[in-house]
Amino acid sequence: MAQLTSTSLTFTVRRSPPELIVPSKPTPRELKPLSDIDDQEGLRFQIQVIHIYQRNPKMGNKNPTSVIREALANVLVFYYPFAGRLRKGPGRKLMVDCSGEGVLFIEAEADVTLKQFGVALQPPFPCMVELLYDVPGSDGILDSPLLLIQVNSGLV
Repeated sequence: MAQLTSTSLTFTVRRSPPELIVPSKPTPRELKPLSDIDDQEGLRFQIQVIHIYQRNPKMGNKNPTSVIREALANVLVFYYPFAGRLRKGPGRKLMVDCSGEGVLFIEAEADVTLKQFGVALQPPFPCMVELLYDVPGSDGILDSPLLLIQVNSGLV
């Protein structure tokens, strides 16, 4: 648990430990070289993105985090390269090792509402650094999970 402050807004974010979500069924084990467009040196970095969705009343009492966790495991069966790791091949060519190791997933809860930010929500998102957790050791592109998904509840 961390106490966070941005401008005059103070809130707390509590996170579960990061976990790996693996495909729900076995997937092919193979190496997939990146295209020359995707393999450019200037594109070898990670991008942080926030997507905000309102709770759907049709979901009833279902826990959105559990629904997303299960859906992610199921979708990784069809998009299995995302559960792999980038490796460097001959000539610095990057390839995806479709290892099925999984993507990082974090459940979080913030005691703040979107209205409390008091600004139009558009990039750059206020408090992005405070809301998103940077898992130690996951900042490289090689041998690291290709996706880190954090689901924050409380931001309504």
